[in-house]
Amino acid sequence: MIYIVVTNNITTMPKPNIADKQPKPVELEAGKTYAWCSCGQSTNQPFCDGSHAGTEFSPKVFKAEETKTAYMCMCKHTDNPGFCDGSHKDL
Repeated sequence: MIYIVVTNNITTMPKPNIADKQPKPVELEAGKTYAWCSCGQSTNQPFCDGSHAGTEFSPKVFKAEETKTAYMCMCKHTDNPGFCDGSHKDL
């Protein structure tokens, strides 16, 4: 008789801190580079202040394509890093 043991190697991703459960409107300037906080620990929300140091998180760096009001994700669970996609409604 042959026995097969199956184990589930489940890797869990670290969970970010929820800074808020609603987006934060921010005036972005065309051509300017921003670093969105993905860990939720920054005191400069929604932007990175380096609080992620020593964690598995890193900021989402992007350059604004146009000057506009953007709704930045504060729950840190968005599928569109940096920008609110409504994920906070499910938390």
